[in-house]
Amino acid sequence: MEKKALIMDENAIRRAVTRITYEILELNRGAENLCIIGILSRGVVLAERIAQKICELEQVHVDFGALDITPYRDDRTDEKNCQQSARSTICFSVQDKRVVIVDDVLYTGRSCRAAIDAILALGRPQCMQLAVLVDRGHRELPIRPDYVGKNVPTAQTETVRVSMKELDGVDRVVIYQNGPEEGTIA
Repeated sequence: MEKKALIMDENAIRRAVTRITYEILELNRGAENLCIIGILSRGVVLAERIAQKICELEQVHVDFGALDITPYRDDRTDEKNCQQSARSTICFSVQDKRVVIVDDVLYTGRSCRAAIDAILALGRPQCMQLAVLVDRGHRELPIRPDYVGKNVPTAQTETVRVSMKELDGVDRVVIYQNGPEEGTIA
């Protein structure tokens, strides 16, 4: 029998996005020279929400893009490992920018490593920062987020599923004991 528990509801996600946005603006002393890049697919939704919140608070539009990390994953076995994906939409230069990478769940750190490689293939940012909605632990690489919506200590047997209204019809984060019913997991 599968066990599941609601970790974050719509209001908790909204508050986390707001808090992360304020922290980004505080650490970067505003939105100047800032760009937000979300990892497909739910990281893009979160990144867009953060970019909209920055615009609301600072009356400044920050560059926003979507990043497909598939070509940069370390578990790929084909030879075309470092070609920019057609699903990525980064229509601005990252050169000398303060880049905030956004993902839904931080687990082993491998997705973030792939995102760093993909961004470096586009140019050399001034710095890169990481924002995640959920940090569930179990890192395999020395990666630590700069901004976290919620820390959720998990067992290796558990999975975390983030649902976003834009993609799934509802905002929520659920933890499953024996794996989820469906959808994106981490």
